[in-house]
Amino acid sequence: MRLLVFGQTGQVARELQRLAPEARFLSRAEADLSDPQACAAAIRDCDAVINAAAWTAVDKAETEEDTATVINGASPGAMARACAAQGLPFLHISTDYVFDGQGTEPFQTTDPVAPLNAYGRSKLAGEQAVLESGANALILRTSWVVSAHGANFVKTMLRLGRERESLNVVADQVGGPTPAAAIAEALLTAARAMAQGAKGGVHHFAGSPDTSWADFAREIMAQAGLPCQINDIPSSAYPTPARRPSNSRLDCSAFTAAFGIPRPDWRAHLTQIIKDLT
Repeated sequence: MRLLVFGQTGQVARELQRLAPEARFLSRAEADLSDPQACAAAIRDCDAVINAAAWTAVDKAETEEDTATVINGASPGAMARACAAQGLPFLHISTDYVFDGQGTEPFQTTDPVAPLNAYGRSKLAGEQAVLESGANALILRTSWVVSAHGANFVKTMLRLGRERESLNVVADQVGGPTPAAAIAEALLTAARAMAQGAKGGVHHFAGSPDTSWADFAREIMAQAGLPCQINDIPSSAYPTPARRPSNSRLDCSAFTAAFGIPRPDWRAHLTQIIKDLT
């Protein structure tokens, strides 16, 4: 399968390069996500397309929503329309931030969307554009992505845990930490299936078990052998420019049923991430 991937340096793109080095990975110079038509024109000579590039600066999107919406909304839409015209499967990564984060039950794929922040609105714009494109498209909503690459919670906790005796971490936000490696594996499996005629749709994929940021931090410290104490705090004690959802739980059963891919155990992946970083 000739695979075309938008993105080179992001967490999922890096894992895709490890798993599928034969794929063609487009850098920003080759396909600028702020130029939707350039992205569409870059789609050629392939059997499936994965968009692993995005605006991911959640807080910065609050003041640069127009730019974030072009990158996360208009460009994926242009990619999907190009795929539709060429009869190619298109796989796109989205987020739990399209929901309002209320309640304690895992969100279903059919639940109403109501983003709390600009980043969530930009990602929802992308979902809508992709769904309207007519392509055989997979929209994969994920949460709390972590890896040994880029900037993420695991790397931040390891750095701070080595510097401090204790840390205050939010305990009233709950979700499933999702290893980028598992997302990459899931996308490749789905891409192969879709290239053979399987249908896409909107799906959820997140790590298991669900946990709070504070408990996630405790597991990081335990696995890394760091004595740093984690103190639970409410979200109100750690204000950010963009409002975060308190409930990031995702029901992933439909994705497992459609593609045979279970939720990954993030604790096992965390062991490998820490090993890679040390």
